[in-house]
Amino acid sequence: MLSTLIYRSHFADDVPVKALEEMVVKANNNNELYGVTGILLFNGTHFFQLLEGPEEAVLSIYDGICNDPRHHNLVELLRDYAPARRFGNTGMELFDLREYGQESVLQAVLDRGTSKYQLTYNDRALQFLRTFVEAREKENYFEIPPANYWDFVTDDASCAESETTVTDTDAFSFAMQPIIDPFSCQTDSLEAVMQCSYEGSPLEHLSQLAREKIYQADLHSKKAAFALAKKLGIEGQRLSVNLLPMSLVMVPNAVNFLLGEIEAYGLVPEQIVVEITENEVISRIEEVETAIKQLKAAGISLAIDNFGAGYAGLSLLVRFQPDRVKIDHSIIRDVHKSGPKQAIVQAIIKCCSSLEIGVIATGVEKAEEWMWLEAAGIFNFQGDLFAKPKLNGIPAVAWPEKSWLKTIGFTPCSLSSAEHFLFLLRAY
Repeated sequence: MLSTLIYRSHFADDVPVKALEEMVVKANNNNELYGVTGILLFNGTHFFQLLEGPEEAVLSIYDGICNDPRHHNLVELLRDYAPARRFGNTGMELFDLREYGQESVLQAVLDRGTSKYQLTYNDRALQFLRTFVEAREKENYFEIPPANYWDFVTDDASCAESETTVTDTDAFSFAMQPIIDPFSCQTDSLEAVMQCSYEGSPLEHLSQLAREKIYQADLHSKKAAFALAKKLGIEGQRLSVNLLPMSLVMVPNAVNFLLGEIEAYGLVPEQIVVEITENEVISRIEEVETAIKQLKAAGISLAIDNFGAGYAGLSLLVRFQPDRVKIDHSIIRDVHKSGPKQAIVQAIIKCCSSLEIGVIATGVEKAEEWMWLEAAGIFNFQGDLFAKPKLNGIPAVAWPEKSWLKTIGFTPCSLSSAEHFLFLLRAY
């Protein structure tokens, strides 16, 4: 099967430009061995490469490219399939954009086409090429430093290491995981993450129950979350709890139950955030909407969890107008290397900014993910990079410290929110 792969990368600053010719010669020889063809564009700073060939061969070539230290910040823009090669005459042809005008290089590229149909920019792959030549997306090229530019240092004083045991007849317990602003070294809120006392995940356990009992178990488990919050003494700290949206309508007086348990454990509605999950089909949307209005009228904030990976998608933003959305970890994972994921995240940020909805990136595990997301405009994060969920306790947070600045006692916690974005971009 004929595969097409397009990527963009940044030429390493310490590599002389004269090395480019040698790179192209080696790439040509290597590509010919694998039956891979394509073109390479270079604008003095960035590479843009289109590879075509058998899928396994293209992926093998790309793996080698990803491990080449002569360039960095590789972003895969497209992975697709085609009936014929667009550029089939050479292993790799270089177009140095510094030697062409925009229109002349675009025509030169089209002239190299080998397809039986004349190449035009109606072709999606060539639209990427044109966008690169015209530098229409350059403001979205976030150049992030390597992961080892940062250390993540646990601050035992950042969160209390309190531990407690909650006695509960249900099959669930809770672990606390913070949502943080890494650069200001502040904890935004704590999420009570449901844990199953048996093997498997909480959702797997709930799915084994009779349908009418699933929602009752989900709702009533929040009593244990509130009890844990009280024993840990979170005081004025915001607390997030997950809730299946249908629990609000399938269980009679669900909203009143939540409000009663919040008060019973010395909490106030204004410090509670209910995160409704997007991974369940909402069959009675009007009733769910009514229940959410009751929650918000009582002072409880609303978040949409797993945003971008569930059933409802953007329609939830229209119906519910949440205070915040939590981008699903499947979109966050390796976002620094994926053009499609970057486009989706940027669209979410722009949409939520227009609606004054806060954005949280969840499941952050790599420094590179955090750095790209921070550069894109997200400031609140949750994930194992900073703190893993702690059963019946609050974990200490690992805050980022610049490796070479740590020796002089500097930490980004001293920066203002306006300054930390510039610091991140200049750190490299």
